[in-house]
Amino acid sequence: MEISDIKIRKTMNDGRLRAVVSITIDNAIAIHDIKLVQGDERLFVAMPSRREDSGAFRDIIHPISADVREKLEEKILAAYNEYIQ
Repeated sequence: MEISDIKIRKTMNDGRLRAVVSITIDNAIAIHDIKLVQGDERLFVAMPSRREDSGAFRDIIHPISADVREKLEEKILAAYNEYIQ
């Protein structure tokens, strides 16, 4: 799997949400509405989700392994940091 494109769609400074991102994987699949959120200790990636009837949020798409999640987060954070510089 290769992330072929990362687009920082929107940035903001109010609240914890810092950016909304779209990525393209293998020049074939686009994933929109990935969020960069400022946590208590660090900035992290939140995958697209929807609210269930119970009020809980459930990811619509997400990496299966921790290794893939880490690589995805690393690339998105690098693109964001380059964008805001």
